[in-house]
Amino acid sequence: MDLNLRSDLVALDPKNMLGLIEGFPQQCRTALSIAQAFEFEPAMQAPNVVVLCGMGGSAAGGDFVRAIYEAEASVPFQVVRDYDLPNFVDARSLVFIASYSGNTEETLSAYHQAQARGATIITVTSGGEIGRLSHEHGHRVITVPGGQPPRSALGLMLIPVLWASQGLGLISQQDYEAAFAGLDRVGAELGPDAADNAAMKLAKDVVGKVTVCYGLGGYRGYIANRWRCQFNENAKFLLFANAFPELCHNEIMGWVAAEKQAGNYAAIVLEDGHESVRMSTRAAVTADVIGAEKVTFHHVRGSGERLLEKMLTLTFIGDWVSIYLARLNEVDPTQIENIDRLKDALAALDK
Repeated sequence: MDLNLRSDLVALDPKNMLGLIEGFPQQCRTALSIAQAFEFEPAMQAPNVVVLCGMGGSAAGGDFVRAIYEAEASVPFQVVRDYDLPNFVDARSLVFIASYSGNTEETLSAYHQAQARGATIITVTSGGEIGRLSHEHGHRVITVPGGQPPRSALGLMLIPVLWASQGLGLISQQDYEAAFAGLDRVGAELGPDAADNAAMKLAKDVVGKVTVCYGLGGYRGYIANRWRCQFNENAKFLLFANAFPELCHNEIMGWVAAEKQAGNYAAIVLEDGHESVRMSTRAAVTADVIGAEKVTFHHVRGSGERLLEKMLTLTFIGDWVSIYLARLNEVDPTQIENIDRLKDALAALDK
């Protein structure tokens, strides 16, 4: 099958996930315009900790923000994907409540705890109960357009948190236009109308294989987790994720008896070309130790000089691979029946 035909993708994409992926660069620009309507003055005293509470696609942007805080900030940043806040969150803390729908039960629970502890709250949502309560309690609410799967709303959920963080003086001014231009380039190179499509080739290489995605240190590990989520939801493809250097201390041994286990293996290594010699050596030796006879390694590189552009471009490549994999697997990339069944079962507990 030649996936470089738009009609092949549209045939099994009734809710237009393809269009949402293609529109990601513009979505990021829209999110920036929305965020710029809000002014955030630098705090006289920095918070003791910054936390982002969210689940699934709503929380995905938190990992990007975490990477920028780790590179630049003097306060810690943590992503909470759970019902409960850590005990250290208190009235000195800044809490971002990120729920695209505004009705995520875990995030709603965390919101109530942040409210009870007197934390400073900034909410990013399209509405729902969380939006209503945040307005009622007088918190700053950045309202974004709704109506699409949360995993496809990364720009809407990410950019406002960055804008607020830099306005508060917690991180530096981000080069948004360079990052968005990088996304434009990726879309032109990997979209369904592009020739010699590397994302399409990668999808064909891994389909039907047991596949792992390894981030080559730091933020690349966070991006590997985003690839995992997109492959899981869009392509119904069980991707496993890990990161260097940690995997060199455990998972490298899991490959020893891999040839005795059922499966045809592939590995995707995410990088940006600026890795240290030691980190690059780790990747090369790991591939050699595991053995080419067991697994085929594919290296994927983002672009850009600044961290935001590197993260977004590397992420956008994964989005394209996931939509091509969905077509190869002959599945609807938007449908999430298993997740919906679980939510229905949980909702029934409250009746």
